[in-house]
Amino acid sequence: MSYRITLIRGDGTGPELAEVTKRVLEATGVSFDWDIQDAGADLVDKEGTPLPSCLLESIRKNKIAIKAPVTTPVGTGFRSVNVALRKEFDLYACLRPCKSYPGVRSRYENIDLVVVRENTEDLYAGIEFKKGSPEAIAVIEQCSRLSQKSIRPDSGISVKPISVQGTERIVKFAFEYAQACKRRKVTCVHKANIMKFSDGLFLEVSREVAKRYPDIQFEDRIVDNMCMQLVQKPELYDVIVLPNLYGDIVSDLCAGLVGGLGVAPGANIGDDGAIFEATHGSAPKYKGLNKVNPTAMILSGMLMLRYLGEVQAADRLEQAVADVIREGRDVTYDLKAERNDPTAVGTREMGEAIIRRLRK
Repeated sequence: MSYRITLIRGDGTGPELAEVTKRVLEATGVSFDWDIQDAGADLVDKEGTPLPSCLLESIRKNKIAIKAPVTTPVGTGFRSVNVALRKEFDLYACLRPCKSYPGVRSRYENIDLVVVRENTEDLYAGIEFKKGSPEAIAVIEQCSRLSQKSIRPDSGISVKPISVQGTERIVKFAFEYAQACKRRKVTCVHKANIMKFSDGLFLEVSREVAKRYPDIQFEDRIVDNMCMQLVQKPELYDVIVLPNLYGDIVSDLCAGLVGGLGVAPGANIGDDGAIFEATHGSAPKYKGLNKVNPTAMILSGMLMLRYLGEVQAADRLEQAVADVIREGRDVTYDLKAERNDPTAVGTREMGEAIIRRLRK
Protein backbone atom coordinates (compact mmCIF):
# COMPACT_ATOMS: atom_id res chain seq x y z
CA MET A 1 0.00 0.00 0.00
CA SER A 2 1.27 3.48 -0.87
CA TYR A 3 0.13 6.54 1.11
CA ARG A 4 -0.65 9.71 -0.83
CA ILE A 5 0.77 12.52 1.34
CA THR A 6 1.00 16.27 0.76
CA LEU A 7 4.58 17.38 1.47
CA ILE A 8 4.74 21.13 2.11
CA ARG A 9 8.27 22.42 1.64
CA GLY A 10 7.87 25.71 3.50
CA ASP A 11 10.39 28.55 3.27
CA GLY A 12 13.69 29.50 4.87
CA THR A 13 15.32 26.21 5.84
CA GLY A 14 12.03 24.40 5.20
CA PRO A 15 12.91 22.87 1.82
CA GLU A 16 16.12 21.35 3.24
CA LEU A 17 14.26 19.85 6.19
CA ALA A 18 11.48 18.58 3.93
CA GLU A 19 13.90 16.77 1.63
CA VAL A 20 15.77 15.08 4.50
CA THR A 21 12.52 14.05 6.21
CA LYS A 22 11.18 12.64 2.94
CA ARG A 23 14.28 10.46 2.49
CA VAL A 24 14.22 9.27 6.11
CA LEU A 25 10.52 8.34 5.95
CA GLU A 26 11.11 6.40 2.73
CA ALA A 27 13.93 4.49 4.46
CA THR A 28 11.43 3.06 6.98
CA GLY A 29 10.11 0.82 4.19
CA VAL A 30 6.68 2.43 4.19
CA SER A 31 5.62 3.41 0.66
CA PHE A 32 4.70 7.04 -0.01
CA ASP A 33 3.31 8.83 -3.03
CA TRP A 34 4.38 12.42 -2.39
CA ASP A 35 2.33 15.39 -3.57
CA ILE A 36 4.93 18.16 -3.21
CA GLN A 37 3.59 21.67 -2.59
CA ASP A 38 4.98 25.06 -1.60
CA ALA A 39 3.80 27.60 0.97
CA GLY A 40 5.15 30.64 2.73
CA ALA A 41 6.78 34.01 2.30
CA ASP A 42 8.54 33.05 -0.95
CA LEU A 43 5.17 32.73 -2.69
CA VAL A 44 3.64 36.05 -1.69
CA ASP A 45 5.16 38.10 -4.53
CA LYS A 46 4.38 35.47 -7.15
CA GLU A 47 0.99 34.16 -5.98
CA GLY A 48 -0.23 37.06 -3.85
CA THR A 49 -0.70 34.65 -0.94
CA PRO A 50 1.47 32.34 1.20
CA LEU A 51 -1.26 29.67 0.82
CA PRO A 52 -1.96 29.01 -2.88
CA SER A 53 -5.22 27.29 -3.83
CA CYS A 54 -3.35 24.29 -5.29
CA LEU A 55 -1.89 23.58 -1.85
CA LEU A 56 -5.27 23.77 -0.14
CA GLU A 57 -6.79 21.49 -2.78
CA SER A 58 -3.96 18.98 -2.29
CA ILE A 59 -4.56 18.78 1.45
CA ARG A 60 -8.31 18.62 0.95
CA LYS A 61 -7.86 15.66 -1.40
CA ASN A 62 -5.12 13.74 0.41
CA LYS A 63 -6.34 14.41 3.99
CA ILE A 64 -2.79 14.08 5.38
CA ALA A 65 0.15 16.46 5.06
CA ILE A 66 3.57 16.96 6.56
CA LYS A 67 4.83 20.52 6.59
CA ALA A 68 8.27 22.06 6.86
CA PRO A 69 8.56 25.36 8.77
CA VAL A 70 7.04 28.54 7.33
CA THR A 71 8.00 32.10 8.31
CA THR A 72 5.42 34.04 10.34
CA PRO A 73 6.04 37.83 10.30
CA VAL A 74 5.91 39.56 13.68
CA GLY A 75 3.50 42.49 13.84
CA THR A 76 3.18 42.98 10.07
CA GLY A 77 2.49 41.03 6.90
CA PHE A 78 0.33 37.96 6.43
CA ARG A 79 -1.16 36.07 9.34
CA SER A 80 0.41 32.76 10.33
CA VAL A 81 0.22 30.06 7.65
CA ASN A 82 0.13 27.51 10.46
CA VAL A 83 -2.93 29.11 12.08
CA ALA A 84 -4.64 29.52 8.71
CA LEU A 85 -4.20 25.82 7.83
CA ARG A 86 -5.54 24.72 11.20
CA LYS A 87 -8.63 26.87 10.77
CA GLU A 88 -9.16 25.97 7.10
CA PHE A 89 -9.27 22.24 7.84
CA ASP A 90 -10.66 22.44 11.39
CA LEU A 91 -7.57 20.75 12.83
CA TYR A 92 -8.68 21.43 16.35
CA ALA A 93 -6.17 19.27 18.25
CA CYS A 94 -2.51 20.24 18.39
CA LEU A 95 -0.49 17.30 19.74
CA ARG A 96 2.99 18.11 21.02
CA PRO A 97 4.88 15.29 22.75
CA CYS A 98 7.92 16.45 24.74
CA LYS A 99 10.26 13.55 25.49
CA SER A 100 13.84 13.31 26.75
CA TYR A 101 16.37 11.72 24.41
CA PRO A 102 19.76 10.92 26.00
CA GLY A 103 22.43 13.01 24.33
CA VAL A 104 20.33 16.16 24.04
CA ARG A 105 21.67 18.92 26.31
CA SER A 106 19.09 19.68 28.99
CA ARG A 107 18.80 20.40 32.71
CA TYR A 108 16.25 17.60 33.01
CA GLU A 109 16.12 13.84 32.42
CA ASN A 110 13.34 11.32 31.81
CA ILE A 111 10.74 13.86 30.74
CA ASP A 112 7.73 12.33 28.96
CA LEU A 113 4.93 14.88 28.64
CA VAL A 114 2.21 15.31 26.03
CA VAL A 115 0.67 18.75 25.44
CA VAL A 116 -2.79 18.77 23.83
CA ARG A 117 -3.58 22.31 22.69
CA GLU A 118 -6.94 23.50 21.39
CA ASN A 119 -6.25 24.97 17.96
CA THR A 120 -9.26 26.95 16.75
CA GLU A 121 -10.61 29.21 19.51
CA ASP A 122 -9.33 31.53 22.24
CA LEU A 123 -7.27 34.60 21.29
CA TYR A 124 -5.94 32.78 18.22
CA ALA A 125 -9.41 32.90 16.66
CA GLY A 126 -8.23 36.14 15.08
CA ILE A 127 -11.13 38.38 16.13
CA GLU A 128 -9.27 41.65 16.51
CA PHE A 129 -9.94 45.35 16.04
CA LYS A 130 -7.19 47.88 15.32
CA LYS A 131 -6.68 50.79 17.70
CA GLY A 132 -8.69 53.82 16.61
CA SER A 133 -10.69 51.98 13.95
CA PRO A 134 -14.46 52.53 13.77
CA GLU A 135 -14.90 48.87 14.69
CA ALA A 136 -12.68 49.16 17.78
CA ILE A 137 -14.51 52.31 18.88
CA ALA A 138 -17.88 50.57 18.42
CA VAL A 139 -16.71 47.51 20.41
CA ILE A 140 -15.39 49.73 23.21
CA GLU A 141 -18.67 51.64 23.39
CA GLN A 142 -20.73 48.46 23.39
CA CYS A 143 -18.57 46.80 26.04
CA SER A 144 -18.87 49.87 28.23
CA ARG A 145 -22.67 49.75 27.94
CA LEU A 146 -22.92 46.02 28.60
CA SER A 147 -20.33 45.63 31.35
CA GLN A 148 -20.34 49.06 33.00
CA LYS A 149 -16.53 48.94 32.76
CA SER A 150 -14.43 51.45 30.88
CA ILE A 151 -11.86 50.61 28.22
CA ARG A 152 -9.28 53.21 27.23
CA PRO A 153 -10.24 54.68 23.83
CA ASP A 154 -6.72 54.12 22.44
CA SER A 155 -6.96 50.34 22.93
CA GLY A 156 -6.62 47.58 20.39
CA ILE A 157 -9.22 44.87 21.01
CA SER A 158 -8.99 41.07 20.84
CA VAL A 159 -11.94 38.77 21.53
CA LYS A 160 -11.43 35.46 23.33
CA PRO A 161 -14.14 32.93 22.42
CA ILE A 162 -14.19 29.54 24.19
CA SER A 163 -17.18 27.33 23.43
CA VAL A 164 -18.71 24.20 24.93
CA GLN A 165 -18.33 22.35 21.64
CA GLY A 166 -14.70 23.38 21.12
CA THR A 167 -13.76 22.50 24.68
CA GLU A 168 -15.60 19.20 24.72
CA ARG A 169 -13.90 17.87 21.62
CA ILE A 170 -10.36 18.87 22.65
CA VAL A 171 -10.73 17.42 26.14
CA LYS A 172 -12.25 14.25 24.68
CA PHE A 173 -9.26 14.05 22.31
CA ALA A 174 -6.89 14.31 25.28
CA PHE A 175 -8.64 11.52 27.16
CA GLU A 176 -8.90 9.30 24.07
CA TYR A 177 -5.18 9.81 23.44
CA ALA A 178 -4.38 9.00 27.08
CA GLN A 179 -6.50 5.87 26.91
CA ALA A 180 -5.01 4.66 23.61
CA CYS A 181 -1.43 5.32 24.73
CA LYS A 182 -1.92 3.93 28.25
CA ARG A 183 -1.17 7.26 29.94
CA ARG A 184 -2.17 7.68 33.57
CA LYS A 185 -3.47 11.24 33.95
CA VAL A 186 -4.94 14.28 32.19
CA THR A 187 -4.39 17.77 33.62
CA CYS A 188 -6.62 20.65 32.51
CA VAL A 189 -4.88 24.03 32.55
CA HIS A 190 -6.81 27.32 32.78
CA LYS A 191 -7.13 30.75 34.41
CA ALA A 192 -10.69 30.25 35.62
CA ASN A 193 -10.03 32.16 38.84
CA ILE A 194 -9.90 35.37 36.76
CA MET A 195 -11.67 34.67 33.44
CA LYS A 196 -14.72 32.98 34.87
CA PHE A 197 -16.87 32.87 31.72
CA SER A 198 -14.23 31.73 29.19
CA ASP A 199 -11.62 29.76 31.11
CA GLY A 200 -14.32 28.96 33.65
CA LEU A 201 -16.31 27.29 30.88
CA PHE A 202 -13.19 25.38 29.74
CA LEU A 203 -12.75 24.01 33.25
CA GLU A 204 -16.43 23.19 33.75
CA VAL A 205 -16.69 21.26 30.48
CA SER A 206 -13.38 19.49 31.16
CA ARG A 207 -14.70 18.21 34.46
CA GLU A 208 -17.84 16.89 32.77
CA VAL A 209 -15.85 15.10 30.04
CA ALA A 210 -13.50 13.60 32.65
CA LYS A 211 -16.42 11.75 34.25
CA ARG A 212 -16.65 9.57 31.11
CA TYR A 213 -13.12 8.26 31.70
CA PRO A 214 -13.05 6.98 35.29
CA ASP A 215 -9.95 4.88 34.61
CA ILE A 216 -7.83 7.98 33.95
CA GLN A 217 -6.92 10.41 36.72
CA PHE A 218 -8.06 14.00 36.20
CA GLU A 219 -6.92 17.23 37.82
CA ASP A 220 -6.74 20.92 36.98
CA ARG A 221 -4.12 23.61 37.45
CA ILE A 222 -4.11 27.41 37.08
CA VAL A 223 -1.76 28.25 34.19
CA ASP A 224 0.78 30.37 36.08
CA ASN A 225 1.07 27.75 38.81
CA MET A 226 1.33 25.06 36.15
CA CYS A 227 4.37 26.75 34.61
CA MET A 228 6.10 26.78 37.99
CA GLN A 229 5.14 23.17 38.66
CA LEU A 230 6.51 22.02 35.31
CA VAL A 231 9.86 23.61 36.09
CA GLN A 232 9.98 22.28 39.67
CA LYS A 233 8.47 18.80 39.34
CA PRO A 234 7.58 17.82 35.76
CA GLU A 235 7.48 14.15 36.73
CA LEU A 236 4.06 14.73 38.31
CA TYR A 237 2.42 15.39 34.93
CA ASP A 238 1.48 13.31 31.91
CA VAL A 239 -1.10 14.55 29.36
CA ILE A 240 -1.82 18.28 29.62
CA VAL A 241 -4.85 19.85 27.87
CA LEU A 242 -5.08 23.61 27.42
CA PRO A 243 -6.87 26.39 25.52
CA ASN A 244 -5.05 27.76 22.50
CA LEU A 245 -2.83 30.54 23.87
CA TYR A 246 -1.77 28.72 27.04
CA GLY A 247 -1.11 25.64 24.94
CA ASP A 248 1.24 27.59 22.69
CA ILE A 249 3.19 28.94 25.65
CA VAL A 250 3.28 25.77 27.75
CA SER A 251 4.26 23.57 24.80
CA ASP A 252 7.37 25.72 24.31
CA LEU A 253 8.09 25.52 28.04
CA CYS A 254 7.86 21.73 27.87
CA ALA A 255 10.08 21.70 24.78
CA GLY A 256 12.61 23.62 26.86
CA LEU A 257 12.58 20.83 29.43
CA VAL A 258 13.78 18.33 26.81
CA GLY A 259 16.37 20.49 25.07
CA GLY A 260 14.45 22.91 22.88
CA LEU A 261 12.25 23.15 19.81
CA GLY A 262 14.85 21.36 17.71
CA VAL A 263 13.65 18.04 19.14
CA ALA A 264 9.95 18.91 19.52
CA PRO A 265 7.55 17.33 16.97
CA GLY A 266 3.96 18.37 16.40
CA ALA A 267 0.70 17.21 14.87
CA ASN A 268 -2.51 19.09 14.07
CA ILE A 269 -5.42 16.67 13.94
CA GLY A 270 -9.09 17.01 13.10
CA ASP A 271 -11.94 14.63 12.45
CA ASP A 272 -11.16 14.47 8.74
CA GLY A 273 -7.41 14.86 8.38
CA ALA A 274 -4.11 15.88 9.90
CA ILE A 275 -1.04 18.02 9.25
CA PHE A 276 2.26 17.13 10.90
CA GLU A 277 4.92 19.78 11.50
CA ALA A 278 7.98 20.68 13.51
CA THR A 279 7.17 23.23 16.19
CA HIS A 280 10.14 25.50 15.47
CA GLY A 281 10.40 28.33 12.95
CA SER A 282 11.96 28.49 9.50
CA ALA A 283 15.33 30.02 10.58
CA PRO A 284 15.76 31.98 7.32
CA LYS A 285 19.28 33.14 8.27
CA TYR A 286 20.41 29.50 7.89
CA LYS A 287 18.71 29.00 4.53
CA GLY A 288 20.84 26.90 2.18
CA LEU A 289 23.61 26.34 4.73
CA ASN A 290 22.83 22.66 5.47
CA LYS A 291 23.13 23.44 9.18
CA VAL A 292 19.83 23.12 11.05
CA ASN A 293 18.76 20.17 13.14
CA PRO A 294 16.21 17.96 11.29
CA THR A 295 15.08 16.02 14.38
CA ALA A 296 11.79 17.85 15.05
CA MET A 297 10.49 17.40 11.52
CA ILE A 298 11.68 13.79 11.33
CA LEU A 299 9.92 13.02 14.63
CA SER A 300 6.82 14.75 13.26
CA GLY A 301 7.06 12.17 10.48
CA MET A 302 7.18 9.53 13.21
CA LEU A 303 3.89 10.90 14.57
CA MET A 304 2.47 10.71 11.06
CA LEU A 305 3.45 7.03 10.82
CA ARG A 306 1.60 6.35 14.08
CA TYR A 307 -1.46 8.20 12.75
CA LEU A 308 -1.35 6.00 9.64
CA GLY A 309 -1.25 2.87 11.81
CA GLU A 310 2.37 2.09 10.84
CA VAL A 311 3.34 1.57 14.47
CA GLN A 312 6.34 -0.70 13.91
CA ALA A 313 7.84 1.70 11.38
CA ALA A 314 7.25 4.59 13.79
CA ASP A 315 8.95 2.72 16.63
CA ARG A 316 11.94 1.88 14.42
CA LEU A 317 12.24 5.48 13.29
CA GLU A 318 12.08 6.89 16.81
CA GLN A 319 14.71 4.38 17.94
CA ALA A 320 16.99 5.28 15.02
CA VAL A 321 16.73 8.99 15.88
CA ALA A 322 17.36 8.25 19.57
CA ASP A 323 20.41 6.09 18.73
CA VAL A 324 22.01 8.76 16.53
CA ILE A 325 21.44 11.44 19.16
CA ARG A 326 22.72 9.25 21.99
CA GLU A 327 25.85 8.33 20.03
CA GLY A 328 26.47 12.04 19.44
CA ARG A 329 28.76 11.69 16.41
CA ASP A 330 26.61 12.45 13.36
CA VAL A 331 24.56 15.29 14.84
CA THR A 332 24.15 18.99 14.10
CA TYR A 333 25.95 21.70 16.07
CA ASP A 334 23.10 22.27 18.55
CA LEU A 335 23.23 18.63 19.65
CA LYS A 336 26.95 18.70 20.41
CA ALA A 337 28.21 19.26 23.96
CA GLU A 338 29.88 22.41 22.59
CA ARG A 339 28.03 24.31 19.88
CA ASN A 340 31.31 25.19 18.13
CA ASP A 341 32.42 21.56 17.92
CA PRO A 342 34.05 21.22 14.45
CA THR A 343 32.86 17.60 14.19
CA ALA A 344 29.21 18.70 13.91
CA VAL A 345 27.54 17.51 10.71
CA GLY A 346 24.92 19.14 8.51
CA THR A 347 21.19 18.58 8.08
CA ARG A 348 21.67 16.06 5.25
CA GLU A 349 24.43 14.16 7.01
CA MET A 350 22.40 13.70 10.19
CA GLY A 351 19.51 12.43 8.06
CA GLU A 352 21.85 9.96 6.36
CA ALA A 353 23.04 8.68 9.75
CA ILE A 354 19.42 8.02 10.76
CA ILE A 355 18.83 6.23 7.44
CA ARG A 356 21.85 3.99 8.06
CA ARG A 357 20.40 3.06 11.47
CA LEU A 358 17.07 2.23 9.88
CA ARG A 359 18.71 -0.05 7.34
CA LYS A 360 20.72 -2.06 9.86
